[in-house]
Amino acid sequence: MAAILFLIETFSVSVGAGIFGALLGLGGGVILVPVLTLALGLDIHYAIGASIVSVIATSSGAAAAYLRDGVTNIRVGMFLEMATTTGAIFGAFVAGYIGGPGLFSVFGIVLLYSAYAMFRRRDAELPTGVAMGPLANFLRLGSSYYDTALNQHVTYNVRGARYGLPLMFVAGAVSGLLGIGSGVLKVPAMDIAMKLPMKVSTATSNLMIGVTAAASAGVYFVRGDVNPFIAAPVAMGVLIGATVGTRLMMRARSTLIRRVFIVVLVFVALQMLAKGVGIRF
Repeated sequence: MAAILFLIETFSVSVGAGIFGALLGLGGGVILVPVLTLALGLDIHYAIGASIVSVIATSSGAAAAYLRDGVTNIRVGMFLEMATTTGAIFGAFVAGYIGGPGLFSVFGIVLLYSAYAMFRRRDAELPTGVAMGPLANFLRLGSSYYDTALNQHVTYNVRGARYGLPLMFVAGAVSGLLGIGSGVLKVPAMDIAMKLPMKVSTATSNLMIGVTAAASAGVYFVRGDVNPFIAAPVAMGVLIGATVGTRLMMRARSTLIRRVFIVVLVFVALQMLAKGVGIRF
């Protein structure tokens, strides 16, 4: 009976994680890991292994829908994924040599600044006055999509591609160092630095996090951190949640998505700062 209750609880949590993961481009790990460890008492290693499964499941479920609707910018995703993957490998390699409370504190401050920068643009539905950057123009990164909430076809330019690569390298490195999803940095980088529409940023992040997670999933399988008893309900729940999340994202306004994302950023930033000063929940 206890096992069945655990499966139901894990499945329910995963549905919620899938919704937020697809809606915000985070993969769901930001929600899943704290709930599995704090509320359900799961070992952190199994929680992280389940988080990797949730990221792949969210990306698989959401990316197909976003690609079908034309919201995902594949050129931007593949361009930035080179830096993110390299950064993730670098972060995983040096994780055993550096770390400590200072790293968590610095990351928490960076996230708070990202939340502040996004808060200043909280009322911006779409980017305006964005001229195509030279590198973005050369790579033809600009695109368009149909916005269901606005009932209009949106054509957008991209600039700041030269800033995108180092920012994505940092996002990947931080992910490898701290064991968190890099979506919390990918979305703000695309939204703030590259001036992509918020919906494009979250949809493209969903595609990218799946590629990054798939590249590292083998390590977690070899370590034995992926428990099938936990991963199965997580995968099913996240897939269902991601399906719902993609529909919500297409119907929601970008201002609402950005405001929800700001709340998540502040939540994660406070978690990082708490770890930095040694506070345990």
